[in-house]
Amino acid sequence: MKTSVSQIAMVAGESSGDLLASILIPGLKSAWPSVSLVGIGGPAMAKGGMDSWWPMEKLSVRGYVEVIRHYKEIVGIRKALKHRLLQSPPDLFIGVDAPDFNLDLAQDLRANGIPTVQYVCPSVWAWRFERIKKIRSSVDHVLCIFPFEKALLEKHGIDATFVGHPLANFIPSEPDKSTARMRLGLSSDDLVVAVLPGSRRDEIHQMAPRFLAAIEILQAKLPHLIPVLPVAPGMLSLVNQYVNQFPKVTNLKLLEGQSQTVMASADVAIVTSGTATLETALFKCPMVISYAMPWLTWYITQRKRLQPWVGLPNILCRDFVVPELLQQQATPQAIASSVTDWFAHPERMLELKKTFSKLHESLRADTASIATHAIEKILAR
Repeated sequence: MKTSVSQIAMVAGESSGDLLASILIPGLKSAWPSVSLVGIGGPAMAKGGMDSWWPMEKLSVRGYVEVIRHYKEIVGIRKALKHRLLQSPPDLFIGVDAPDFNLDLAQDLRANGIPTVQYVCPSVWAWRFERIKKIRSSVDHVLCIFPFEKALLEKHGIDATFVGHPLANFIPSEPDKSTARMRLGLSSDDLVVAVLPGSRRDEIHQMAPRFLAAIEILQAKLPHLIPVLPVAPGMLSLVNQYVNQFPKVTNLKLLEGQSQTVMASADVAIVTSGTATLETALFKCPMVISYAMPWLTWYITQRKRLQPWVGLPNILCRDFVVPELLQQQATPQAIASSVTDWFAHPERMLELKKTFSKLHESLRADTASIATHAIEKILAR
């Protein structure tokens, strides 16, 4: 007999989590048609029928130094959310990524008898392995989006299910480049570079000037190159401030949203490290991954780093299949040079697309159905 579920609380802290959660929601609604979804989410979750009690952007902060500046507000939100959920307990809490926010909240909710699930395993395999203890004490189950995570968690006494990466199903195996270009007003002969400086304010501050300066260098050699920059929700005015600082950049297409259409249309992408690197790989687009952060945040993260790679395509392929330019190496000149290098080696671009196709297949699964089935088993206990 199926367990009755009237309310599920969910928290996503950024655009990628919002997208991942929105793909899970149809499975939840199929299993429990009258369920209400509450918590903190973005526009994609709202479209699925979720009632977000705080703007998701309040949690969209990355890095030690950046979090310190917003610490009081973020802790205040978590405290208020915990109080509200304990006053009227949901049948289940699902934390979507954002482990620094969600695991503390889940631990308190679980201690008060509310079943808890973490959707997206914290990247303990990349850095901060000590968080494995926090995961074990905070959640009843982890829904993993990468195949190797399930065995790692179970080895440490944490129940887990590999549900596939939702984006692997959502993005077609063979992206339709010509249709994507037609939608963006681009021709098949255009030389297109996707410019993806991130979805968070602090990322944009760090990466947008570097990326635009790199485009300026590229266009000095390739004047017909067309840069296309999709802007995350609520970030258009901020991005425009940086665009205005680079008047020599020409033919720039600045778009609100449409990031996946841009990835499908591009010959090469310049991408800020994060989920966007995996999306770009699934669109079989060669890329240059870059990232920079305040020096203190960088110093702390490097001491806790466990792998030589930071970009998801490289981590999953266990090799530097695409270049990574981080911190001091993340200069406009180096970024421009790496883009030029892709254009100079079309045979490498073809080989990379084969690698990305294999990666794509390894991540495919019926995410919503598998996740919902795992949740049903948790609730049945």
